[in-house]
Amino acid sequence: MSALANALVVAEHDNASIKPATLNTVTAAAACGGDVHVLIAGHNAAEAAKAAAQIAGVAKVIHADGEGFAHGLAENVAAQVLAIASNYSHILFPATASGKNVAPRVASKLDVAQISDITKVDAADTFERPIYAGNAIATVQSSDATKVITVRTTAFDPAAASGGSAAVETPAAASGNGKSSFVGSEIAKSERPELTAAKIIVSGGRALGSSEKFNEVMTPLADKLGAAIGASRAAVDAGYAPNDLQVGQTGKIVASQLYVAAGISGAIQHLAGMKDSKVIVAINKDPEAPIFSVADYGLEADLFTAVPELVSAM
Repeated sequence: MSALANALVVAEHDNASIKPATLNTVTAAAACGGDVHVLIAGHNAAEAAKAAAQIAGVAKVIHADGEGFAHGLAENVAAQVLAIASNYSHILFPATASGKNVAPRVASKLDVAQISDITKVDAADTFERPIYAGNAIATVQSSDATKVITVRTTAFDPAAASGGSAAVETPAAASGNGKSSFVGSEIAKSERPELTAAKIIVSGGRALGSSEKFNEVMTPLADKLGAAIGASRAAVDAGYAPNDLQVGQTGKIVASQLYVAAGISGAIQHLAGMKDSKVIVAINKDPEAPIFSVADYGLEADLFTAVPELVSAM
């Protein structure tokens, strides 16, 4: 294959290790055909580059190291991607907050149409992506010379994190336009698993009635299961749970091994964010609640009785 038939994955990392979303994106890139290269744009990120080189199926790692990449500023990362974009037919990003920040900048500068949130690669130029809150799947064919793609990582299995032995190249770091700089960040710390990577998630809805009840009912269940805590948009909008716990079309897309929904009616926007979970358990006193249509196990009961009983039985 020519160099132009290769795929570039823009890795998500913390300068020391690779984020799991990168592994799923590598799988999507491999389905596009050609070699898969991984870009590590970071600062003192040799360990992340080393980890990327070990990912199965990766042919080359491009490690661009510079102070401007220390905090993953989208403008600077986009400049680095654009510096090497002509070598690739496909440039893929995880559809995370970071990936969705950089990808449109790259697509705009290349004057191509971004292909967002793909869930399947049908051919090198043809992809599937959900529309209408996941109720329909659009098949999109692109005639652009360079395909700029964001990948819904829950739709692809992760590539093996070990077994590869890719060469690492260290080109000069591209510089951004100098118009943006890192000021600071406030990062919420939690002992619980990160929502999008959690194997078990327990989510609460508006039926919980208050933030106090939300914590009183959901926290013991999460503790017993070693689970991450999620919430419906209605619960977040009502102030029962912080915004970063929101699961759904306008929140986080999850595909856990077990998803427990307590007091969530199952609005279409919520279902779009969790229906790919392997096993779904719904607890709701309304037998007509839409959540039961996607649930593997449904319990028609008052959550204030059922959830504490479930916890005490564990």
